Amino acid sequence: MTEVIARPAEAGGAQASASTRIDTLLLSEPDMVRVGVRDMPACVDTMEEMFKLLAVGDYRMAGAGNNSHGAMVMFPDESPHPRMPENTTDRRFMAMPAYLGGGFHTAGVKWYGSNIANREAGLPRSIHTFVLNDADTGAPLAIMSANLLSAYRTGAVTGVGARHLARPESTIAGIVGPGVMGKTALEALVAVLPDIDTVQVKGRSVAGLDSFIAWVRKTLPQITRIVVADTVEQAVRGADVVVYATTAPSGAANYPLIDPAWLSPGAFVSLPACTNMPDGYLTSGAPRLVVDNRGLYECWLEEFSPGAYETVGIIGTKFLELERAGLLGDGAVIDLADVILDKSQGRRSEEDTVIFSVGGMPVEDVAWATALYRRALAQGVGQTFNVWDAPELV
Repeated sequence: MTEVIARPAEAGGAQASASTRIDTLLLSEPDMVRVGVRDMPACVDTMEEMFKLLAVGDYRMAGAGNNSHGAMVMFPDESPHPRMPENTTDRRFMAMPAYLGGGFHTAGVKWYGSNIANREAGLPRSIHTFVLNDADTGAPLAIMSANLLSAYRTGAVTGVGARHLARPESTIAGIVGPGVMGKTALEALVAVLPDIDTVQVKGRSVAGLDSFIAWVRKTLPQITRIVVADTVEQAVRGADVVVYATTAPSGAANYPLIDPAWLSPGAFVSLPACTNMPDGYLTSGAPRLVVDNRGLYECWLEEFSPGAYETVGIIGTKFLELERAGLLGDGAVIDLADVILDKSQGRRSEEDTVIFSVGGMPVEDVAWATALYRRALAQGVGQTFNVWDAPELV
């Protein structure tokens, strides 16, 4: 028999002095606006710092390889239960956790539900919430409204890519898909390419185009010329920088096809949405193929092969499938982080066309959420929620 004797904590010891109180900061969407979630230049700089940490491995995402996009709940094409949703475009729930080191040293998870039918009720397609955690204790530091957080970090990644891969003298932007992603990507392009004064835009609806035009006039006064294109080709031809930000059902046959003949020599093409390009063009050696994080695409191939590109739709997945098939050589697909740190060459000449695949990663959310949380603390923004003064069970 082992006898256990309870002893009082020594004076001045950890048990006597450590605070057990946990407070969490609650930040609504108006709070997020007040602390600068729409500060695109700062968001671009924050994303660049995040990429530098990716380059040295000072991060973790989910999965065995630490590079998973997240865990997704998907629904069947035909529901076996009366209230279970059925599979439609963008119908899912998803959790995207990550840790980011360096000066951030925080962890967090973005949780969202998505339903294309939300738009009929005047709601965003996806509704996001972000929880930021202390990396040492795991305590929740903040719970944030995250639609703007997610939208701006996504747009800012295109800005980082353009900073390092687009021609600095670019003046014309082509936007295919004038929704939220198209808006924030254009805002990021303007933040890093100050000579942009023209946007060529192709949308699906008059309402969407009217909203985009009003937003550009209000938000980006340096753009003095807006061209509404009748076709995708008209939006792309002549543009120095191009962004595809459309939605499409899974399956390569459904993804918008980009004709390389439309692209100007030296164009920078950012693809944060499902798109397709001819295999022969991608494997010809003509375009520079750049991804936001090679490990992310390798993880997608592990999770969804065979047919990962058919499921995911982000074109970097196709890059790696072509590589595995022996149609692209070693070094043909490069990481943006390596370009930033001069480990890989990005643009080789003024005539180089660069295809930049943007998959989206939870480390981006952690980075921008951390910056905004620290602003909120400094500015006294948000409401404090007391989790406990001391836990009931330890």
